[in-house]
Amino acid sequence: MILTVTLNTALDITYRVPSLRPHAEHRVSEVVERPGGKGVNVARVLAALGYAVTVTGFAGGPTGQVLRERLADTPGITDALVPVAGPTRRTIAVVDQRVGDTTQLNEPGPHIDPAEWAAFLRAYDTLLADASAVALCGSLPPGVPVGAYAGLIRVARTAGVPVLLDTGGEPLRRGIAARPDIVKPNAAELAELTGSHEPARATRDARRRGAQAVVASLGAEGLLAATPEGHWRAAPPARLRGNPTGAGDAAVAGLLSGLVDGLAWPARLTRATALSAAAVLAPTAGEFDPADYTRLLMAATVTDEESAA
Repeated sequence: MILTVTLNTALDITYRVPSLRPHAEHRVSEVVERPGGKGVNVARVLAALGYAVTVTGFAGGPTGQVLRERLADTPGITDALVPVAGPTRRTIAVVDQRVGDTTQLNEPGPHIDPAEWAAFLRAYDTLLADASAVALCGSLPPGVPVGAYAGLIRVARTAGVPVLLDTGGEPLRRGIAARPDIVKPNAAELAELTGSHEPARATRDARRRGAQAVVASLGAEGLLAATPEGHWRAAPPARLRGNPTGAGDAAVAGLLSGLVDGLAWPARLTRATALSAAAVLAPTAGEFDPADYTRLLMAATVTDEESAA
């Protein structure tokens, strides 16, 4: 079983409009609701690939109830979310169909009190016993300690479970020092962590801060990886137009499944790049078309950065 942790789950709502214009009234052509939050998106991709996945984190209020009902409809995913008093947040994505861009609005999430946090820690410790790997994903809701991910990484390491961390800001800074197996920042998170806007240098610097491997998500330019086996750049065959929301989460699913399957790093990066690109072509986060994935898996390229240098 692969475990994904989403402390700040969300009910993702996607609106599609013909054209998004400031200060104007819009007629929505389509509305889609999905259980969301980064780790939930990762779980949905893993389940679609055929892996058994357990989702944990927090859920509360009416939106949390809808999230859990929708999650129950997803084959391959086990719900181990911890109930809380506060309502689960919503995220609103507005897709401009004319240009293909997406505008994202994210609520902060419920306040987690000490008793709720303690309940989660007990659940997490129990779930690790059956986990082959764990992904710690996304922002922290109010009330959760800023060093929460660092603590969860240490617990997983003690249990002998490999950990992937995907977050930003101070939680990333503290978490990376706890020596996770993989860290997957995006370009902005990487620059904030290291102070460098040169991706190759920043990726190497981030790895020196404690992570065994750092895989930076560079949007349309693909992935840049600094690992114990070497340094690689992976890219899709062409720049893709679509909805980038959830593309990074699909990449996490590729990296995590590659770790569980024991793939060498170039193969992990090819899988992650193809899933990320396929997610861009999908209408909502946490989904991909298997045909797109297969086609992109054959076409993705991985370059040895050390040889190129």
